[in-house]
Amino acid sequence: MSEQVVLKLIIAWFLMAVCVVLHVAGLMVAFRWVNRRAARLEGSAWLATWMLIRLAGWTILLHLVQIGVWACFYAWKKGMPDLDSALYFSAVTYTTTGYGDLVLPQPWRMFGAIEALTGILMCGLSTGFFFAVLNSFFGARFRAEPS
Repeated sequence: MSEQVVLKLIIAWFLMAVCVVLHVAGLMVAFRWVNRRAARLEGSAWLATWMLIRLAGWTILLHLVQIGVWACFYAWKKGMPDLDSALYFSAVTYTTTGYGDLVLPQPWRMFGAIEALTGILMCGLSTGFFFAVLNSFFGARFRAEPS
């Protein structure tokens, strides 16, 4: 492996690490927020649903920030012609939609694959968190109901 490839892998690893830190920090903020409101939600499906809607919006915002991190890098390094293109490319890559209408230049293509893997992992982390919150509100109620 050439030094250039190793350097690019290190940079991509750093971008992935930034995404993990941002995502975990954001989920911890959400976790504290949910814990402060848990008692008020007891017995109210509507309040719990409204809280889940806000939690989903917060989680999507976290993903958009991470997409922005990758996009800023692509625009800065001229992997995309402008920030708008970089944001679009990053969004379809991070979400693994992959339309293919925009691609990174040959020397930078591994970044797209690593961003997609990062997106899969962060979406999985969000899903796990969302499920844990949902289960904490409704799981006890379903377990308590007689069959």
